[in-house]
Amino acid sequence: MKTSLWQKLTGSVNLEDEYGNEEELENKEGNEQETGEDAQLSIDVYQTPNEIILQTMVPGVRPEDLNIEIGRDVVTISGKREENRAITDDNYFVRELYWGSFSRTVMLPQEIDPEAAQAVEKHGLLLIKLPKIDKEKKSTLKVKSL
Repeated sequence: MKTSLWQKLTGSVNLEDEYGNEEELENKEGNEQETGEDAQLSIDVYQTPNEIILQTMVPGVRPEDLNIEIGRDVVTISGKREENRAITDDNYFVRELYWGSFSRTVMLPQEIDPEAAQAVEKHGLLLIKLPKIDKEKKSTLKVKSL
């Protein structure tokens, strides 16, 4: 099972369960960015009468390091959390924070208007508002004579 970014950020995952024996753990510990596998974001998705709201935690990630791709029924959030390389590995006593790439693709329960979507980050919480498409809404088209 893929470990979520939140589990890696909080250290709530048992590394021996995730990686197996102690020798494998020693080879993996602190080297997540070398595996080539992105961490997966934990998300909440809910709705209001007019919008689908997607929220996730992205602490320590600058807005310019986030990429959000939106289709009519899918959203992909990806990015990278940069590590402060001024501290060498030998100087760490505990190293539980996740550094590196992350991504998450979410299939939406209904179509949205990608052009009207908005994303705001505040104190590490990313909130994406996705306006629903009203399939019942009709408009009348007037025919012009040339």
